[in-house]
Amino acid sequence: MIKVGDTLPATTLMEFSEVEGEGCSIGPNAVDVAKATAGKTIALFALPGAFTPTCSAQHVPGYVEKFDAFKAAGVDEIWCISVNDAWARDQKTAGKVRMLGDGSAAFAQATGLTLDLTSRGMGVRSNRYSMLVKDGKVVELNIEGPGKFEVSDAATRVMGRPSKHLG
Repeated sequence: MIKVGDTLPATTLMEFSEVEGEGCSIGPNAVDVAKATAGKTIALFALPGAFTPTCSAQHVPGYVEKFDAFKAAGVDEIWCISVNDAWARDQKTAGKVRMLGDGSAAFAQATGLTLDLTSRGMGVRSNRYSMLVKDGKVVELNIEGPGKFEVSDAATRVMGRPSKHLG
């Protein structure tokens, strides 16, 4: 399992770009994790899937809401990683949170942060967690326990536990 001090795995995530109006998204566009994190501070959070109660009602909205606080603390970008990413418009993340798809769970498997929901017909997905990444290296990692939402939310990251690695 990935840990503080490790470099993010050399994987590719997928991203759709919105277009003006009611047009279709553009993509998928490959995002090389190593290139996209080089020289940047990334607040990254991952979740099991789109349109689930905790993910849609709390996790993503919290990061959108705290966008300015993250920027003020020195974060260049906020990333949300999920096995499905088709809910950016619904979550109003444009310009604040990059919604990156890990459709085959390659990133989740490479980090060792998987959640196996095969018995429920949903396959292998990402566990719920947050991490702070600087220049491709993990400097903080907060992994949720099964069914929990206590350490990876935006309010905890920004307000409750100020990062010694920011600001």
